[in-house]
Amino acid sequence: MVNQDILFGSLQELGIRFFTGVPDSLLNDFCLYLCHNYTNEQHVMAANEGNAIGIAAGNYMATGNIPVVYMQNSGIGNATNPLLSLAHPTVYSVPMILVIGWRGDPAIKDHAQHKKQGELTPALMKDMDIPYEILDDENTVVDKFKWAHDKAKELSSPVALIAKKGILTQKEKHQEYPESTLMNREEAISAVIDVLGSDAIYLATTGRATRELHEQLAMKGIESGHEFLNVGSMGHVSSVALGMAIARPDKKIVVFDGDAAAVMHMGSLATNGRYQPKNLIHIVLNNGVNESVGGQPSSGQIINLTSIAKACGYQTPESYIEKKNNLQAAVRELSEKNHLCLIDVHVRQGIRKDMPKLQIHHLEQKECLMSILQK
Repeated sequence: MVNQDILFGSLQELGIRFFTGVPDSLLNDFCLYLCHNYTNEQHVMAANEGNAIGIAAGNYMATGNIPVVYMQNSGIGNATNPLLSLAHPTVYSVPMILVIGWRGDPAIKDHAQHKKQGELTPALMKDMDIPYEILDDENTVVDKFKWAHDKAKELSSPVALIAKKGILTQKEKHQEYPESTLMNREEAISAVIDVLGSDAIYLATTGRATRELHEQLAMKGIESGHEFLNVGSMGHVSSVALGMAIARPDKKIVVFDGDAAAVMHMGSLATNGRYQPKNLIHIVLNNGVNESVGGQPSSGQIINLTSIAKACGYQTPESYIEKKNNLQAAVRELSEKNHLCLIDVHVRQGIRKDMPKLQIHHLEQKECLMSILQK
């Protein structure tokens, strides 16, 4: 891994003063350095990658300094619209440096949801007229950032640096979790399943919640056809649930969302509220961080998700919930009302050390789910 002090010192010398983006596990130490050393005026953690492109464009126009936008390559889809219709040289010609974590790098084995995105990452840059370099050697990182700065300035255009594993973060993450008396995600998931049982369909957001839901259902003897594990497409799990809930109004559809994921595409709350699926129970497992990519702070416990959901048409408890008995009471009460509902559950960070890795065949899992939903 490159020395972050040296890297950021060189960026200061280049006149790079502003950073925005969405955290990624392959950029973990890069992102944590920003969180620990830069102010809110210098570093903005965006809701999604398109949001970050817009923020960067505004900052450039106000300062004339070239900004940096960081993201995982899965976020290129979110960023594509403003990259092509705002920052592209044929529109407003806005220079910026994209730092992209290369999940699904064809040279490295990765999960199924990253494979195609990894294959296409360099091709997408080429197709969008974005010059790029690969960060594949920690000894050349500083030089490649200088290249990116100079090229972005020369072309007045976005330029990309695609980071391989181990270049902008350690090869293995070592996370420490603060002490807390709150439930963890798995305990909250278990508590909800104990109330609603095997008749419901359960969905889990991107990240560790998929492993925890899968494990809890298996431990309780509930067949895998009752689960959908949203291993990719961060922020879209409640939209998947909406489609299910509309089609099967006779089944309880339970979403275990994450706070950062819920914020990433918060417009889905308004859509859910508009169409009012009475059988949809939306539970946000809110630990206030982007845990699975390194623990960078999110806005989950800063904003009032309960009030936002209520304004969108959800029924909710009076406030967020912290205790198991209160969570179960809220699930019972709200599910009996037969109304779209959301429960913001504040949970502690961390995952138990012996949690099994998620080992599923995605197509088989989908077929099992469809066999239950289409009965």
